[in-house]
Amino acid sequence: MGSERRERMGVLGGRLRVLRTEAGLTGAVLAQRAGVGQPTVSKVETGRMVPSAEVLDRLTRALGLGEPTVREVRDLLAAVLTAVDSDQPAGSGTAFATAVDEEVRSARLVRSFQCVVLPAMLQSAEYARHVFASEPNSTPEVVGRAVAGRVERQSVLYEPGRESVFVLTEAVLRTWPGTPELMLAQLDRLLAVESLSTVRLGVIPWRRPVPVLPRHGFTLCDRRAVVVETFNGERVSVDAAELAAYEETFERFERAAVFGGEVRELLLRVMKEFRDLGDTVTH
Repeated sequence: MGSERRERMGVLGGRLRVLRTEAGLTGAVLAQRAGVGQPTVSKVETGRMVPSAEVLDRLTRALGLGEPTVREVRDLLAAVLTAVDSDQPAGSGTAFATAVDEEVRSARLVRSFQCVVLPAMLQSAEYARHVFASEPNSTPEVVGRAVAGRVERQSVLYEPGRESVFVLTEAVLRTWPGTPELMLAQLDRLLAVESLSTVRLGVIPWRRPVPVLPRHGFTLCDRRAVVVETFNGERVSVDAAELAAYEETFERFERAAVFGGEVRELLLRVMKEFRDLGDTVTH
């Protein structure tokens, strides 16, 4: 079994172990509640066994997880199932492996601003699928691997000792691919991520003027690098002057954004509008 698949099994198992610990359950109690053997729980949590969809559903029900978290662990299982059994590192050979994903993975402090597309670390699997499928020369196989890699990398959001700050314009929430249902699931994920102690999510409402006219998105990784997004892709800069300019710009966007209860109210309002839109499309 290749290292890519093993790595993703470890991510899935580690996430389930954290969720069990947060629920205050032992492996034996979880196994009993889920109706599976205790060795199954142990092997899944240690990355030695890939659970079937049925076993995963039993575990999530026994843990009493909310729908956003259930979708998250299902996405992690999908990442395992689409991994290639080879000795290549995860993500090698994937045409759409991005600089921002790799830089974010190694950073302890991540600050990202976006004005059109959601940050890579916040995208649901289906949203990411549309992002990658829009690339030139995309194929279902390559897109599937790229989506799985992105979902797997998002596990860093839950790691203690990391801090992630995301600032979006309201336009990001209203620039949507696919269907209203896709965006409802995506916004539900944002609500779940916003509640994490390791994440701060801010939105600049359309009612507020932006302090700087945004021309593109960018991501600051610690205080050592900035990933700048361009029309043709991304570039990583470690130039001190450029880094300082982007840090100052991010701070201005951050001061203009709403956080906490205000951002949750905004997300719920946009979700209602997508529900209404979905009803209109259906009828």
